Amino acid sequence: EEHDVSRKFVYHEQHRAKTALEEAFSHKAKPDDEVLFYVPVTKAWLKQLVLGLILICHSSMRGVVELLRDLFDTPFSEGSVLNVLLAAVVSAREVNSREDLSRVRIGAHDEIFQNRCPVLVGADVHSTYCYLLSLEDRRDADTWGVRLLELEAQGFHPDATIADGGLGLRAGQALALPRVPCRGDVFHAEMDMGKAVTYLQNRAVGAISAREHIEEKMARAKQRRRGRDLSFKLAAARKEEARSVRLAEDLATLAEWLKKDVLALAGPDHDTRRFLFDFIVAELKDREALCPHRIGPVRKMLENQRDHLLAFAVVLDEEIAHVSVDFQVAPDLLRAVLALHTLEADSQERWEREAPLRQKLGGRFHAIFEATEELAHDTVRASSVVENLNSRLRCYFFLRRHLGPEYLDLLRFFLNHRRFLRSRHPERVGRSPAELLADEHHPHWLELLGFERFSRN
Repeated sequence: EEHDVSRKFVYHEQHRAKTALEEAFSHKAKPDDEVLFYVPVTKAWLKQLVLGLILICHSSMRGVVELLRDLFDTPFSEGSVLNVLLAAVVSAREVNSREDLSRVRIGAHDEIFQNRCPVLVGADVHSTYCYLLSLEDRRDADTWGVRLLELEAQGFHPDATIADGGLGLRAGQALALPRVPCRGDVFHAEMDMGKAVTYLQNRAVGAISAREHIEEKMARAKQRRRGRDLSFKLAAARKEEARSVRLAEDLATLAEWLKKDVLALAGPDHDTRRFLFDFIVAELKDREALCPHRIGPVRKMLENQRDHLLAFAVVLDEEIAHVSVDFQVAPDLLRAVLALHTLEADSQERWEREAPLRQKLGGRFHAIFEATEELAHDTVRASSVVENLNSRLRCYFFLRRHLGPEYLDLLRFFLNHRRFLRSRHPERVGRSPAELLADEHHPHWLELLGFERFSRN
């Protein structure tokens, strides 16, 4: 009655579903020697196989030669594999040169080393499109400046970039793109602070173990009435333990404040963040003498990069001010709504904070919630995208001691035009970084290189 069909039809479909389930879970497997389908092996298809093995499977050239020999009974030399790659580079470079980089709003820059030579890397934060992958002899300001000027010819002029504290990187951008700010990467600041905390915590654990060991020795010595011999050592061990534990706890607290209050997305305004930042630096300086080789570098890094690390807060304050005017809502309320996006949707803390905000904002809550969600999405504080890209590049670099510009051009083309099979963001699934950047569909990467893909009848 609900779907306006007969009972006979329902019984028929029920029988089909039951039969399909039984076939799907039956243990009757097809024989291994049964022919599933035929592939027309041509020279063009072999070239596609070579490219797929190199780029998709991360295979070495010797691995390609061995696979073709063992599975296809086809002789293929390493030189032939190299010729296939070099032929594909021509088409790849042509596609790379046609890409419009004017859509890049926030870029992430970094350097990765291969055989002691720097590889300059740049990627769009939102689409993960890699617009720079260049092997260089140096990583100084002139080198970075020249590469960024070359990108400017393709329309590259972002609103801002994000990078770590590399001097050559920042100086090069200042020369080539003087009006484009280079924000600091909060990830490295939090990581360096975390490493110092971990070291001090391990040292505190060692001091506790040393004190316990002396106490055990003193207990045995007391049985022989020689406990006084270790009394001075035990007193010194207890003093060292108290000092180490207190220092580790203080640094852990400062690191927590830095991560969750000063550099967090949902936090106070820029002026307050800067005051808290200076307070943390001052506290580190007061304790620097207790562990100079660990606290000193972190304190200097934070002191030198304060304005870069807090640059995102300036932009965030401006955006919050605009939203505040649009909705006629106090900025503090907007920051409270923004903080909801940093909590799990099903957490108790989220609902405890959300209930009073709903009551205060009434019918405007949903619109404000969506506006602050967009703010949270557009506010970029770390160069995580380029760090992720570097981790993927490592899978290719470790196979080759020496990299050439041809191989990097082909690799950049492949990474930009292969489509994501899965992603935490549904809008990325089935789309490539190039499609996400240009918001336009393009053919398969093999078809862009001039090949005709195999399809089963």
